[in-house]
This record gives sequence, structure tokens and C-alpha cells, in this order.
Amino acid sequence: MKAGLVSLGCAKNLVDSEFILGMLSASGVEIVSDPETADVIIVNTCGFIGSAKQETLDTIREMDQYGKKLVVTGCYAQRYRDRLLQEMPAIDRIVTLQEYPRIHQILYEVFQDPGLKFYPLKYENRMLSGSKYTPYVKISEGCDNHCAYCAIPLIRGRFQSRDFDEIMDECRLLVRNGAKEINLIGQDTTRYGSDLPTGKRLEDLLEAITEIEDVFLVRVLYLYPDEITDRLLETMRDNPKIAKYFDIPIQHISSSVLKRMNRRGDESFLKSLFAKIRNMMPEAIFRTTLIVGFPGESEDDFQKLLDFITEYPFHRLGAFTYSREEDTKAYSYPEQIPGAISTDRYDRLMKQQKKLARRLNRAEIGKLHQAIVEAHDPESGFYYGRSYAFAPDDIDGYIVFQSRKELSVGDIAQVLIKEAIGYDLIGDAIDHEVK
Repeated sequence: MKAGLVSLGCAKNLVDSEFILGMLSASGVEIVSDPETADVIIVNTCGFIGSAKQETLDTIREMDQYGKKLVVTGCYAQRYRDRLLQEMPAIDRIVTLQEYPRIHQILYEVFQDPGLKFYPLKYENRMLSGSKYTPYVKISEGCDNHCAYCAIPLIRGRFQSRDFDEIMDECRLLVRNGAKEINLIGQDTTRYGSDLPTGKRLEDLLEAITEIEDVFLVRVLYLYPDEITDRLLETMRDNPKIAKYFDIPIQHISSSVLKRMNRRGDESFLKSLFAKIRNMMPEAIFRTTLIVGFPGESEDDFQKLLDFITEYPFHRLGAFTYSREEDTKAYSYPEQIPGAISTDRYDRLMKQQKKLARRLNRAEIGKLHQAIVEAHDPESGFYYGRSYAFAPDDIDGYIVFQSRKELSVGDIAQVLIKEAIGYDLIGDAIDHEVK
């Protein structure tokens, strides 16, 4: 039996997909990339915002055209199970997030092959779909923040930290299999451990992972601003194996907009936070996510946002126009912003960000970056790698460089930056492999 899987959405969903792939492979199913050759096609869906939901529906329809058994899993399946059953009868099975503990039993029924023995989802069987050198590790599930625009708590449920020892065991296994960089993810990583009896928090987890032999770098993503403690900052500053990389989705800067979003912290707090981090770690890289066109956002509110990113520039910045999501508090807010205004603000924001990012990137010229080699183009001779300044999610760009010495994927090279083009840095390796 053969199966193909299409994974949509964020890195957290990707990890779920890798667990499912690993479970299938361990059970005797052959994993294929061409849906035409599959007996079963699984679509792991995203249901976060309007554009993601449309991509989900388009992908399900596309996969249905192959005439194979079709299984739909993930966030959209959790949120819209009944709608899918009604509108897409061609789907053979819908697996909600709540059913993941017994997904092996469900898929056994789908495959209907007595020669296969299906096992539960286990990190030991996880099949990485990306680089084995820079894997993600999920440290928590769910979210308790209840931002007014966000459906994640409705989909993923209450916040729950993953067991500390299990995380460490997975990290050790990944490192034994070649991982150089561990990327910690969750809906709210800064809250990690708050619900565990051990008293261990995110900084303890970061420190423990850096003590694993052969770990080169540990990165943490999705930091909630008001949960970033001085202890966490000091740990990140003092440990050379922890990336000075701050992925802090703030969504907005206007205090009035943040209040309507049900976000903790205001303009003064956020400015103080970023000033503190910059003062403690001048080499820090900053990434954020913003929403424009939120109900009630005035032109003055938006101008505050433009002024803020100019005064406190981000190396990486993603933005969305507000997506009106049913069952969220903001869905019924008055003063919904017309789409044309939201789009205009998005365009203006990203135009300004492009200028700022170009300036920040050019400031890296003349500096040295220790880059993990991720790919090599034999025709051009260029290597593609990432340093602490680049997360592995195809958002941040790459370090593109040449080397007199032949390098392998997974090697770590010292690269002198000579040029900046877009979000990429261009340079030359100046010595042998670092580690």
C-alpha cells in the first residue's frame, strides 16, 4: 500500500504531518510524493484565516481528482468537520485533532490491509520532510490567550506543555540522527512549563538542550511579549548556543487596537521591551507578525504602526489583512474595515518594511556568520546556508556563498558577508568547517 500526504499551514502543522508519515512508514505503508501512484492521499489542513481555508478547500478538490482514497486531517478538519461531510462527500475519512491519539486505528480501517500493523503516533517514528540538520520540535499544544481575532483556541484547545523529558529524548534522538540546530515551536512557547509540576520553564529547556553533545544552535519561535522574562533574556544572552533571535508576533502597536484585540501589553510596554532586548543583545535579530485593517483601526492607528517599525525596525516582518473569523470575539465588532482600505494599508506597510529590511541587511556586510550548509548548486558553485539570523521556514532567506573547500550539507562554515540582495546575504567562506 502507498500513501501520499500534503501538509498545509504552519510549522506546527508540519510536525504533525511528520508524525503521521512516520507512523505510516513504521506500519509498513510506502510513502510516495506523486499522488497518482498513491492508494491513499492525506491532506493535513489549515483553518486559521480565510486565505488558508481557501487553500485547504482547493487542495482537497485537487487531490480528489486523482480518484484515490482521501483522508482529511488537521485544523480545518477539526473546525469544519460537519461542513466537510456535507459539502465534500468524496472524502473517505475525516480525522479531527481530538482523534489523533487513535489515528493509527482510524487509518487501519481506511487502508483495509490486514498485512499492515499500525502503531500510535510516536516521536521515535517521526519522518522528517525537511532538513534533518534543522528540525522543529513542538514543545506545547493549544493556547489560552484568546486574542479577539484568533480561532486557534477554538481549534487546538487549551494550552498544554509537552513533557520535559519527552522533549529532551526527542532532541537527543534528532541530534544522534544529524541535527545541528533545534527549533522550538508552539502556539505560545514563552508559557512553556507554566502548567507543569516540575517548575521547569522555557529557559530551563533551552539550557538543557544546549548541553546535548553536538548541538550547534537552539532557536525558539513564537514568543508572547509580556511573558518574556528577564531570566529568559539573560539565559539567551549568556548562552552562546541559544540563537539571539526574537520571533515576537506583536500584531499591532496602537494601544487602542491592542486592547480591542484582547492583547496584553500596550505601546509603551512593547517599545520598552524591544529597547531592553536591543540593549542587552545588540546582535539580536527581530521578527514579528502584524495585522492591518482590524475593526476600528483608524488611519492614525496605522500611522503609529508605520512610525513604530521605522523607529524599531524588524529584520523580518510578515503581515496579514484582518480575516473575519466566525466564533471569535472580533467577528461581531463594529467598524469592520473595507477590504480596499486593508489592502492599501498592507501594501504601504510592506513597502516601508522592504526599505527597512534592506538597510538592516546591508548592515551585515563585513560581518562573519557561522552558517549551516543546507544546499549546494553544482552549476553555479554556490552554497546555501543559514546562521542564527535565519529561521528555517523559507521566510527569512539564506546566506548564499562560495567556498574554496568542498563542503557537505550539514557542515558549518564561517562566512564573510560581502553583499545583501533582498532578504539574502551574499558572501565567501573564509576558513574550514567550524564544527
